[in-house]
Amino acid sequence: MVVATGFFDGVHIGHRLVIAQLVEQAKLFGDESLVVTFWPHPRNVLQKEAHSLRLLSSLDEKTEMLRNLGVDRVEVIPFTREFSRLTVRRYLSEYVIKRFGGTIIVLGYDNRFGCEDDSENIAAVASDLGLGVVNASKCSSETGMAVSSTWIRTMISAGDVEEASGLLGYNYSLFGVVVSGDRIGRTLGFPTANMQLYEPLKLVPGNGAYLVRVTVLGEQHYGMCNIGIRPTVRVGNATTIETHIFDFDQDIYGLDLSVTFLHRIRPEVKFVSLEALKAQLEEDRSLCQDLIKEYGRY
Repeated sequence: MVVATGFFDGVHIGHRLVIAQLVEQAKLFGDESLVVTFWPHPRNVLQKEAHSLRLLSSLDEKTEMLRNLGVDRVEVIPFTREFSRLTVRRYLSEYVIKRFGGTIIVLGYDNRFGCEDDSENIAAVASDLGLGVVNASKCSSETGMAVSSTWIRTMISAGDVEEASGLLGYNYSLFGVVVSGDRIGRTLGFPTANMQLYEPLKLVPGNGAYLVRVTVLGEQHYGMCNIGIRPTVRVGNATTIETHIFDFDQDIYGLDLSVTFLHRIRPEVKFVSLEALKAQLEEDRSLCQDLIKEYGRY
């Protein structure tokens, strides 16, 4: 069994280098490829600020992406405080070798596991235990910065979804169910689908308006999504995710909705009136349609 292990949040282009090596090595030796990952995120278990951590992918999304990259098996270990105390040697011996039958391990350039006070070199320990070791290449951006899930989270939180997509290797999406809203958008001529996320820990892009691609009822459409607190129409700080789907007028309450972020149009703004808001929405729609025609890449 050829094994790679880590959290792999977002399965970004750096992770994909590791996975490509994993799948290649498995094929070379006529063996199976296995990713051993964890849930929940270690920071959700070990750090005081755990409540503020949001993730790039749910467990189901991560598993699906790994399988789509050619991984034969994905095993999930519950991450607990007790598990976090394992040393590198114990983790490799008890889990990678004994439980999963690992014979080769593929390591990313910054692969880290084992308890915090364990200073043993992972590759050296793996070799000492009889594991073959393959070191995957480092993945850097055009500016030379190493690609990381933390960096991508920062970009998405700032609304920088296009830059983030280049580091993820795909466009970022949210997945949830359509719930009822106050129907103000409909009175303005812009009915919206209000989304409740299936994964509450999923990172939501920064407040603002976005050009998006929407999947509903098995079909794809373009639309524009507003994320924010809707300061023009109400007082409060609850964030909503509202999507106006272009050329679409069906009742989809209670149905699954996938919203994929393509381009940030503008930040969230408080308008002086509903008429001013409507005028801006018309400008937003026109800009979205121009972007779709001009670039053709969406």
